[in-house]
Amino acid sequence: MVKAKYQDVLDLGEQLNIQNGEVSEKDGVLQVKGTAATQYEKNLIWDKIKEAGGESPSDIMADIKVADESVYARHTVASGETLGKIAKQYYGDAMKYKEIFAANTDILKNPDVIHPDQELIIPNL
Repeated sequence: MVKAKYQDVLDLGEQLNIQNGEVSEKDGVLQVKGTAATQYEKNLIWDKIKEAGGESPSDIMADIKVADESVYARHTVASGETLGKIAKQYYGDAMKYKEIFAANTDILKNPDVIHPDQELIIPNL
């Protein structure tokens, strides 16, 4: 029963390709373990848990580790994106584009010029 409640969480874990994933149920509590690639992906999992179970759910225990703590996320640029739009997605603030630009000066020379398929580092702030 509790597994069905959190099925969206499990589906997201599969989509994100969470590594070393384990799911079990004990005494009505769903126990979820795994390793997300980045902190951003871990946050996505926690947001989905809270969406299903509220701010402090008592029917799920999640132990999600992060494989690469050196970055907040890695982002592959899609057609039509700008650094401002990407900053808004990850940080909720388009003006943080400057931090993304600064973290990628090895491949970016101008914050107004990015190209599809470039992989950008989204830094921890």
